[in-house]
Amino acid sequence: MKIIDGKNTAAEIRSELKTEIDKLKSAGKKVPGLVVILVGTDPASEIYVRNKAKACEEIGMKSKVELRDKEISEEDLLSLVNKYNNDEDYHGILVQLPLPKHINKDKIIDAIYPKKDVDGFHPISIGKLVIGKDTFKSCTPAGIQELLIRYKIETKGKHVVVLGRSNIVGKPIANILLQKKEFANSIVTVCHSAAKDISVYTKQADILIAAIGSPEFVKANMVKDGVVVIDVGINRVEDKTKPKGYRLTGDVAFDEVSKKASYITPVPGGVGPMTIAMLLKNTFKAYKMYGE
Repeated sequence: MKIIDGKNTAAEIRSELKTEIDKLKSAGKKVPGLVVILVGTDPASEIYVRNKAKACEEIGMKSKVELRDKEISEEDLLSLVNKYNNDEDYHGILVQLPLPKHINKDKIIDAIYPKKDVDGFHPISIGKLVIGKDTFKSCTPAGIQELLIRYKIETKGKHVVVLGRSNIVGKPIANILLQKKEFANSIVTVCHSAAKDISVYTKQADILIAAIGSPEFVKANMVKDGVVVIDVGINRVEDKTKPKGYRLTGDVAFDEVSKKASYITPVPGGVGPMTIAMLLKNTFKAYKMYGE
């Protein structure tokens, strides 16, 4: 069994991007820019945004965080998005979710110019993904594919079983891996809560991607020997022995499933760190395509 180290892989990606950005600086060229818009004071969102800004700084990418009060009107938020649509110093725009209830999330995402949609959530980006055109892939699914590539895990003709059908992970990773392309070309099954016995499907998986937000849901008796396990779940489970009173766990019972797996991602340190790395990679891609 091999551990798929997302933390180390994400550091490699940041290092590669830093090399490219250093070259741009040496040539006196403009560098890629990312703006993150955060509405309100959701603690988890604040941590994510802080980590994104730190990662940009580390690689020399221009970054800005626009903080707005949770009472901001939808109209004012749309105006802010539009301001950065037209700002040539920023090649990527990310609006941190969730947004307050009075703001229509879809309306805000739709307002981002597709060429700056580095989060990969715009309907045009998703539509291009489905039909196999080059586009921005949403960051967590893109990170999953990147891990499979860098660990040289064969996907062609393999049965990939995805647990979860969210718009953020389940649906996009299914679409990415069924494309008739290199590092994809898989037979994909998407499972969700309507399945009477989900283990019927998980036992068939060559590659199992768990993204259902249910702590340690996948047990050893649900997978076959040699399975590749990608655990996207990040769940807080009460644990009085820990200083914070909880521990982080994935959607997979790591201790028992890892004994049967050929490769497995840990939680934390697996898919999580890849999300920000792929956001930086998407921003660099936006710069190369539209901003140089």
